[in-house]
Amino acid sequence: MTDPSRRPTVLVVDDETGILQTLEILLRAEGFDVHTAHGGKAALERIPQLTPDIIISDVRMPGVGGVEVLNAAREHDAEVPVILMTAQATLQTAMQAVNAGAFYYIQKPFRNDELLAILRRAAEHRALRLENKSLKREMKRRERKNAPAPVGAHPAWIEALSLAEAVAHTESTVLITGESGTGKEVVARYIHELSMRAEATFASINCGALPEGLLESELFGHVKGSFTGAVKDKEGLFTAAAGGTFFLDEIGETTPATQVKLLRVLQHREVIPVGATEAVPIDTRIIAATNRDLEEEIRRGAFRRDLFYRLNVIAIHLPPLRERREDIPLLAEAFLRRGAALRGGETKQLSQEAGDALREYNWPGNVRELENALERALILTHGPTIQLSALPERITERRSEPLIADRIAANPTLELIERAYIQWVLQSEGGNKTRAAEVLGIDPSTLHRKLSRYGGEA
Repeated sequence: MTDPSRRPTVLVVDDETGILQTLEILLRAEGFDVHTAHGGKAALERIPQLTPDIIISDVRMPGVGGVEVLNAAREHDAEVPVILMTAQATLQTAMQAVNAGAFYYIQKPFRNDELLAILRRAAEHRALRLENKSLKREMKRRERKNAPAPVGAHPAWIEALSLAEAVAHTESTVLITGESGTGKEVVARYIHELSMRAEATFASINCGALPEGLLESELFGHVKGSFTGAVKDKEGLFTAAAGGTFFLDEIGETTPATQVKLLRVLQHREVIPVGATEAVPIDTRIIAATNRDLEEEIRRGAFRRDLFYRLNVIAIHLPPLRERREDIPLLAEAFLRRGAALRGGETKQLSQEAGDALREYNWPGNVRELENALERALILTHGPTIQLSALPERITERRSEPLIADRIAANPTLELIERAYIQWVLQSEGGNKTRAAEVLGIDPSTLHRKLSRYGGEA
């Protein structure tokens, strides 16, 4: 066996108690971890719970036969070797077993050393297949790790991505916060792609887009007849994302009743479909996101404190685009390249005026708004260069509001004095923010933040 320190798990299936006891004693003495199932029906229940390395099953059993056990086992785990045994061997049943995917077919009565030799080969086969699968998974993981990260060079964005990369290989629940359009789902997908769950499903739902009843049905599933229109059982997204990642966007929009059910999922790792009475276990990594201040929502009584603590194991905050203006040209270039790839043409360039307008706009809709603006510009532009006129009017309008009022307060605050000084420097430098930042001795991004906070032109 490839790993002698690991005891292979064997499930023995037969309708004769004597056979089960004899094989259990024999195989335990040879170092196998042995479990038994009395009949095929019992085996169907044990297989999902146990996930055995090897199955030995009689062919002829009342109710559920060995070939049915084989099919159920391979459906649950395509790599599991199944050895079928029978006292009435015929060429037809042997061919049926092989065609169904049996690892070996042995006739009763058999010698102990014969069965043990087959079992050892099955254990080696199992170990090699699992090792090969693990190596392939690791290679894919490394390939994904070398894939380009979401675009951005601002320190706050790099810090958020570094945290995402650090937590990706764990099973910890992640809460991503940030304004709408900052890229919360992009980062959630990035975590999934870097994780060991990357080969499985990435499911997502916007919790604020559906009414409570429909949302719970989508999340947890429902059973036939549980409500009007429930004509058949429906699997929920928590179970559909088995082995993968489930992204709950805008979790702050959920009702208190839904929050109670989500808390149960996080505490017990199980869901109860709408209309059902029994819980269903889940194996899903949960990432949640919100554009709300959940701690403020807790103070208002709109969000459960215990659910917040369950979600907030790893917190990642994404800064708004107006606070990472140096990333605007990088994002614009990436969107323009993607637009060219989708349309099969050359990548268009931004004119100087268009680029300046993008950098100076305040982007209340963040990265999503930038992407939509550039998609519009690509549609309206027929030449190689995107001009200012191709951008939405809200971006090209130059609104310059004074940072301070005409009348100065008798006892001005420090903030008011700072506003006035910044405005004076800007006027002295002809409105050039880069030169104004140099005179002020601050980074241009810091100047942009102050202008945005003061309500002036950013």
